[in-house]
Amino acid sequence: MTADVRPPADAQTFPMLVNGRRRAALSGRAFDSLDPSTGRVWARVADGDAADVDAAVRAAAASLDGSWGAFTGFDRARVLRRAGDLILRDLEHLAVLESRDSGRLLKDTRAQVGYVAEWFHYFAGLADKFQGETIPTDRADMFVYTRHEPVGVVGAIIPWNAPLLLLAWKLAPALAAGCPVVVKPSDHTPVTAVELGRTLAEAGLPDGAYNVVTGYGPAVGQALTAHPGVHKIAFTGSTATGIAVGRAALGNMTRLTLELGGKSANIVFGDADVEAAVNGAMNAVFIGSGQTCVAGSRLLVHDSLHEEVLRQVVERTKAIRLGSPTDEDTQMGPLVNAAQHQQVLARVERARAEGATVACGGGPVEGLPGLFVAPTVLTDVTPDMEIVQEEVFGPVVTVMRFSTEDEAVELANGTRFGLAAGVWTRDVHRAHRVAHRVKAGTVWVNTYRAYSPAAPFGGYGLSGMGRENGFEAMRDFTELKTVWVELTGATRDPFSVR
Repeated sequence: MTADVRPPADAQTFPMLVNGRRRAALSGRAFDSLDPSTGRVWARVADGDAADVDAAVRAAAASLDGSWGAFTGFDRARVLRRAGDLILRDLEHLAVLESRDSGRLLKDTRAQVGYVAEWFHYFAGLADKFQGETIPTDRADMFVYTRHEPVGVVGAIIPWNAPLLLLAWKLAPALAAGCPVVVKPSDHTPVTAVELGRTLAEAGLPDGAYNVVTGYGPAVGQALTAHPGVHKIAFTGSTATGIAVGRAALGNMTRLTLELGGKSANIVFGDADVEAAVNGAMNAVFIGSGQTCVAGSRLLVHDSLHEEVLRQVVERTKAIRLGSPTDEDTQMGPLVNAAQHQQVLARVERARAEGATVACGGGPVEGLPGLFVAPTVLTDVTPDMEIVQEEVFGPVVTVMRFSTEDEAVELANGTRFGLAAGVWTRDVHRAHRVAHRVKAGTVWVNTYRAYSPAAPFGGYGLSGMGRENGFEAMRDFTELKTVWVELTGATRDPFSVR
């Protein structure tokens, strides 16, 4: 929430970062960041606007033309390797900040920050190896080769559910490719993006190569996507916002990577290992309180296992331990903000009104401070219900049954989203058949929620465009240039095409 009054005495202050300087917004405004587990203000953050965005973009452009642009791939690799090492050194500090800002379990944010370092180490390994090629052509008198050059200033817009990790998915390949970056973090979880600037500066990243403009509401994101000095937008967030980002970027022909929403199917066939499948179903939808784009929020179970899988899922869901994110025994924390809390509850109520049965959960949690929703299992749902078609982004799973492989695939492909899917079967032939038929950017077989900096990630349909991670990400942060060199030195007929 925005405010111009003095922050609470124990609130920490976080300025933005522009051209290597930590400073207040040019307007002097600031806003409060709430701890979702207590509802109390814990941080005061600079509230930027279009003027701050312009300053950051200009600083990034100057770094590309100056110090950062002069770095070779080997130089960039050294910075990224050092950054990964320093992130591991600062792991506990960053994890605590992220947990307090987002409400995510501290043990989860510790794991995620440790994984952030892997992204920097991996792309450090690519920074000095990403190369063009020589091309043999039909012209013996010409030498032709390609170059990968930085696409330019990158605007990175980051969501609140895994802010530091999803920032690394964009930042590490962008820096490896030689691009300077301007980051707009979520106003619900702004602090770790700012704090990361200290680590990157210590690693040797020059001023202007990494900038963070914090701000409350859409103003900063809108200014960044529409800025003519930004050459690529890398966005993770809702589909509706992603479409708006795409429209704004099109005005300047700004290149885009959009990682958007999901409504992922988790398919359990009759020959599946039930214990593994149930465990995977729990992981798929309840980790992070269901606030993940790949949440396996549609559990599809073969008729032969439906009753047993449903029984075990409901039993285990009722036993989930809710509580403080800092408690090592907690299994699920609060939702990130009041609006998300209300939206999740409203979707469950509409599902109930449409005829869904609440097998467990379905409401707020009494007796705990913070924005908790009881982990929820819904049955008696149909493919056309809103709860089956639209992303909930909360701890809610629908359970549906199927009879045949074709029916399972049809149900899995029955939404406009296509981010991820899970397949549980002992039949290796079926595993590959279904993985090939499901329209999703990632399909996990007998597992769920596995990631790697080396493995491309992105979605079909309304789940986005482009891919993050791996060589695909590096390509998206470069322009490919073809160079032709005449070898003979001969004078040619100016009116001949050859």
